[in-house]
Amino acid sequence: MPDGALVAKRDAPVGGQAVLEGVMMRGISVWAVAVRTPEGQIEIESEPLVPWAQRHRIWRLPVIRGVVALGESMKIGFKALAISANAQLDEDDEGEPEQIGGWVWGLTIALSLALSVGLFFVIPVGLTSLIKDQLGSALLFWLVEGVLRTAIFIGYIVAISRLPDLRRVFEYHGAEHKTISCYEAEDELIPSRAKLYSRLHPRCGTSFLLIVMVLAIFVFAPIGLPAWYWLLASRILGIPLIAGLSYEVIKWAGKNRRKRWVRAVMWPGLMLQNLTTREPDEEQLAVAIAALERVLEEETPGESAESPIEIVA
Repeated sequence: MPDGALVAKRDAPVGGQAVLEGVMMRGISVWAVAVRTPEGQIEIESEPLVPWAQRHRIWRLPVIRGVVALGESMKIGFKALAISANAQLDEDDEGEPEQIGGWVWGLTIALSLALSVGLFFVIPVGLTSLIKDQLGSALLFWLVEGVLRTAIFIGYIVAISRLPDLRRVFEYHGAEHKTISCYEAEDELIPSRAKLYSRLHPRCGTSFLLIVMVLAIFVFAPIGLPAWYWLLASRILGIPLIAGLSYEVIKWAGKNRRKRWVRAVMWPGLMLQNLTTREPDEEQLAVAIAALERVLEEETPGESAESPIEIVA
């Protein structure tokens, strides 16, 4: 890997997500979240999982499977984040653990989605539309819009990477990647071994989002320069198609990670992970390992020669 650390040569259907003081890990049939409580204990919760892609053949078709996988990952991710947040709360006056209400999480999800769509799709096309007449061609329009969208995304990543409150989340993100790579390398799942592996991973969600920004340039290009309301509608309605295509790229990259030119293509996304991950300590690695071991108690990811599901790490 670009950071000089170890990385596995194989790709296993295991992924995850950093949460508050913890890590969520998922396989094909189960997901688990491990959280270190304020008292220093590791609490683990797990739930069975029947991937949407296994429920109907149509959900396994190229591009469509990417949209389905993204929706499923978001659902699991928000639930794991809620579990981790509740684990950090104190008890109420009656000695019962406090809980964040479901409506609060519903509002949080809605605002997060609105912010993402607005910041990365609506604002770029809106700003570029202000100079549409000066650009004079559809080619220049979608190039300027694409560059602006990518610049906003990278600027956003740089900005949040400087927030002190997110540093520990980024450390758990690094712990998640190291643990997955350790497992994929068939090494011993202990903190002293996991720390030797790279905190960068070719299936990371950060790389996925950068691919989304770049692919959007080519997806929107054939639309040309219609009226502003059609431009706006196309950017919102086109998000599932772009997400599906980006999933296929991540899936392909994970399967072909040993090829030099594939690593060159994925290099920009790996570089961005230097901002969204930090080196974890062994206690954080222990949390990530605990989550993965709970998953491994229920299944053996990669047991079959080919998994129809690619899981973002």
